[in-house]
Amino acid sequence: MGWGDLGVYGEPSRETPNLDQMAAEGMLFPNFYSANPLCSPSRAALLTGRLPIRSGFYTTNGHARNAYTPQEIVGGVPDEEHLLPELLKGAGYASKIVGKWHLGHRPQFHPLKHGFDEWFGSPNCHFGPYDNRARPNIPVYRDWEMVGRYYEEFPINLKTGEANLTQVYLQEALDFMKRQQAAQRPFFLYWAIDATHAPVYASRPFLGTSRRGRYGDAVREIDDSVGKILRHLRDLRITENTFVFFTSDNGAALISAPKQGQCSTHPRLCRWGCPGDPGISEAPSGPLTHPG
Repeated sequence: MGWGDLGVYGEPSRETPNLDQMAAEGMLFPNFYSANPLCSPSRAALLTGRLPIRSGFYTTNGHARNAYTPQEIVGGVPDEEHLLPELLKGAGYASKIVGKWHLGHRPQFHPLKHGFDEWFGSPNCHFGPYDNRARPNIPVYRDWEMVGRYYEEFPINLKTGEANLTQVYLQEALDFMKRQQAAQRPFFLYWAIDATHAPVYASRPFLGTSRRGRYGDAVREIDDSVGKILRHLRDLRITENTFVFFTSDNGAALISAPKQGQCSTHPRLCRWGCPGDPGISEAPSGPLTHPG
């Protein structure tokens, strides 16, 4: 997602009312920059609090620990790194990642080996579809079990742009929060969806609803989902002791334009995948914590 794609940052169509309201009622961090213009390094920085190069993650995807493409890259986050959910576990938190991990696809790099108690999502993005011979489609996991693959059990229609993934990820988030509140346990939810990552998708109720094309449809669905998460916190009566952060990982994915709609880097320069991009970016990946 691009810096300029939210109404609060000047997007003229004003199609993000929930995020704009969240900004109006909370705090803005206009000088908060992602640590890298590529997914794996920026996510490593978000979860470790360290420059990604210190964890062995680099912009160039030829390096072994970049974790950029699961079929080719066999590295991931090192054991000696302390991720945010590992630290929170010591304080009694339950932690879940929903969506894209992108810090290694082999068993030793699994999210549940690095502090998370639950995972529903994928080690990478929804690239594909592939031929399932030389290269298989990207898997989707529930904890340790592979429950399907993108374009197969989790369909994405590249022609129409329809996919129900954001709604699936939303329900995972709502269910997790409800279970933890029922158990009176503090929680950390890392809701790392990838709807605005190319190829862009949205569920049927949002397709064709934006003035910015399919990309705008995806942004509107993300905004609607954030609104539902915030309302769920109110329904659970835990808004007063819950922190919610909305951020993104590395810069506007201009590869989506023009067929899938146009994202905006305004007033920033460059884009996703471009060295030097300061962006607020393509795949919202913000931590949500409930200190209890």
